[in-house]
Amino acid sequence: MRLSFNRVLTCFAVFAALAISLNVNAETSKEFGDYVIHYNAFRSDTLEPEVAKSYDIARRNNRVIINIAVLKKVLGTTGNPTAALVEGHASNLTGQLKPLEFREIKDAGAIYYLAEIKISDGEFLKFDLKVTPEGSNDSARLRFDKRFFTY
Repeated sequence: MRLSFNRVLTCFAVFAALAISLNVNAETSKEFGDYVIHYNAFRSDTLEPEVAKSYDIARRNNRVIINIAVLKKVLGTTGNPTAALVEGHASNLTGQLKPLEFREIKDAGAIYYLAEIKISDGEFLKFDLKVTPEGSNDSARLRFDKRFFTY
């Protein structure tokens, strides 16, 4: 399969934006048996306009993207992208639940899952996710939290 230069550039831009956001959290991955689950949540307006457009993401200071990627461990490599079922929700300090609807993105050999939710300024969210790698009978419970600002 031959990838166009623009698709590769777009994929690189998404991962670069995600990598910048990943540096904000101390822990951005969790080992789960033969898998490593990478995760992050960041405001959608941090994405480059072309990247947001190509993935149909609204760039807003009051929207957060939750990004999940599952890699199967392979000795001597960073791992193989693996399809998964990703479910879950976020909750704020008042107990309001925000269901997360993940959509699968396959691009340039990568597989990741994105969900979008609206936030308020200063909102502290607790994320509670269940990740089931394709072909596995077991699910990983992924919990993390983060405060978001809209300024």
